[in-house]
Amino acid sequence: MALSELVVRTRADSDALRRQAVEVEDAVWGPLGFLNHTRAHREHYDRLLEDHADLQLCLVDETTGRPVALANCVPVAFAGDLSELPAEGWDWLVETGGTGRRSQANVLGALAISVPVAERGKGYAFRMIGELHRIAEANGFERMIAPVRPSAKTVHPHASMADYIGWQDERGRCFDPWLRSHLAQGGRVVHPCERSMVVSEHIAFWETWAGRRFETSGDYTLAGGLVPVAIDVERQCGTYSEPNVWVAYTH
Repeated sequence: MALSELVVRTRADSDALRRQAVEVEDAVWGPLGFLNHTRAHREHYDRLLEDHADLQLCLVDETTGRPVALANCVPVAFAGDLSELPAEGWDWLVETGGTGRRSQANVLGALAISVPVAERGKGYAFRMIGELHRIAEANGFERMIAPVRPSAKTVHPHASMADYIGWQDERGRCFDPWLRSHLAQGGRVVHPCERSMVVSEHIAFWETWAGRRFETSGDYTLAGGLVPVAIDVERQCGTYSEPNVWVAYTH
């Protein structure tokens, strides 16, 4: 289906669309469900999407009435320089948006773009970056910021994010395709946010996600993880500290 035949709606438009959006998000992020266990996610994320349902975008196929892509975001107050955007990235956005007042927000924080497997490769994710930027401008936000999760970093979990964002492909472009999409939409890289999503759980939790036992302490890769999880057998716990990349947009 051509992009022009799709319509952008929000979760506030109907209960049915809200339910469908939740189903899409669960299916897309299910394989990375351990990320739902950051403190900010547990305490604020679901309520935040409900409180700001009019900003949660759905790209809808009008022939079926179902969303083929989602874009989630949160309004936040941030008066500092972009260089001061915190290392806590995604978690900071969710916690700040979940505890702040929308009337005081001057920035739109992009949280996630979700596209079902069957709909990928059609340009929907790229379009949703632009739609987020447009809704930020339409609602009077000064700028949009995003703690971007580079898609190909999963193949290079031991590379530092600071090094990774400087990599180039054979054509001299930014190496990471998802980060490259943001740059193509007018975003600019600010700096890595090294503790963007932090999950600290009992070792049994991580053994379930990894599908293996951890007999010794150390760093272990996870399917879909951008970095390894640090396992401490003596303390029977593990910590996953995911770095993302702050990208900023101005109108």
